[in-house]
Amino acid sequence: MASALTDKLSRLVKEMRGQARITEANVQDMLREVRMALLEADVALPVVRDFIARVKEKALGQEVLGSLKPGQTLVSIVNRELAATMGEGISDINLAAQPPAIILMAGLQGAGKTTTTAKLAKHLIEKRKKKVLTVSGDVYRPAAIEQLKTVTKQAGAEWFPSTPDQKPLEIARAALDYAKKHYFDVLLVDTAGRLAIDEALMKEIKDLHGALNPVETLFVVDAMQGQDAINTAKAFKEALPLTGIVLTKLDGDSRGGAALSVRQVTGAPIKFAGVSEKIDGLEVFDAERHAGRILGMGDIVALVEQVTAGVDMEAAQKLAAKVKSGDGFDLNDFLSQIQQMKQMGGLSSLMDKLPSQLTAKAGAVDMDKAEKDIKRKEGIIQSMTPLERRKPDLIKATRKKRIAAGAGVHVQEVNRLLKEFEQMQGMMKKMKGGGLMKMMKRMGGMKGLGGGGMPKMPF
Repeated sequence: MASALTDKLSRLVKEMRGQARITEANVQDMLREVRMALLEADVALPVVRDFIARVKEKALGQEVLGSLKPGQTLVSIVNRELAATMGEGISDINLAAQPPAIILMAGLQGAGKTTTTAKLAKHLIEKRKKKVLTVSGDVYRPAAIEQLKTVTKQAGAEWFPSTPDQKPLEIARAALDYAKKHYFDVLLVDTAGRLAIDEALMKEIKDLHGALNPVETLFVVDAMQGQDAINTAKAFKEALPLTGIVLTKLDGDSRGGAALSVRQVTGAPIKFAGVSEKIDGLEVFDAERHAGRILGMGDIVALVEQVTAGVDMEAAQKLAAKVKSGDGFDLNDFLSQIQQMKQMGGLSSLMDKLPSQLTAKAGAVDMDKAEKDIKRKEGIIQSMTPLERRKPDLIKATRKKRIAAGAGVHVQEVNRLLKEFEQMQGMMKKMKGGGLMKMMKRMGGMKGLGGGGMPKMPF
């Protein structure tokens, strides 16, 4: 996410922190670098000018010049102004209306509007405990209605049927009537998009807005569009009273310009960010935390939330009790650890939220290769019989060949997995009883992440 901008700004952050004295000359040098980084990241020029002016004014004020740690103070100013550019704090969805609260989804074709509608439905069901109905008013794209039906089912919401021969206004009114009669809390209306802005699209969505009077009108914009995303957002803002923005494909955006520009250009707050293709890959947008990520400071709060949501606490407690009692750690437990990792969103998703100093140490690790390695390990264990998983000692040459053939790998891969399992099994044995405290004391003297003969983990 915004990797190119993060790399440049995190290097600048290091340099700024090292400054013993802040002068007008080195502030100018720093601002020149920041300006270039923002422009290369596709941030809109008026936004860059405004941002640089605000930072310069504060950087040359008494706040920095009189500070005992001017470099760190300068970093905090940049961080604060980045957050202010994207809209301070959190702006959650507004459902303060007579049920059903209507949310109108607007945007161009290909921005991820239909998938975002389902993701938002899942968010409202799980986080706000609402009963949600979705409907598609996109009668021009034959697959759109079926696509919404499929993703709505995945989200656990209810879908209202519509057909391409109906008028969007007719569909919306019928869905609203159904939502009222069946006591739905929220009605999500997915609208048609075009490849570019045209009069027909704008008239249709204005008519829908007028008839439905939605409590929220969300503009869904593809973060990877760069400058074009800003122009599109501006046009929609002029046509509709937008109440919020959803940035999609933020995980694939290496530049980050849209996230920094769209709030200031439209005046509408960024409410959500699409951070993965999965149905639960929608985050409430927090400007301060996102600013921290852009500056390479990471987002430890989001990391903790992601891990907590992904961990099966019951399974973790069972494993802890098993280890404590001295019962054997088997390949089923090993598989469970691998699957927990996948539920947390995988390695790359976790690494994205770590501070740049830590990710730099793991810079040599090929994340795609590591993710594939996790899947390969899972496939190998799943090719074993239940007895082999419980008693790995049974796995000799002929069984290894069968397992390798079943998983589509070489026998060496099976051997490697068994060796890693043995290392982890040995570590678990040391944790039995009071062994864990002794082990932690020994590890306390290690320097760095890989010292002292620590056994290799499965991920």
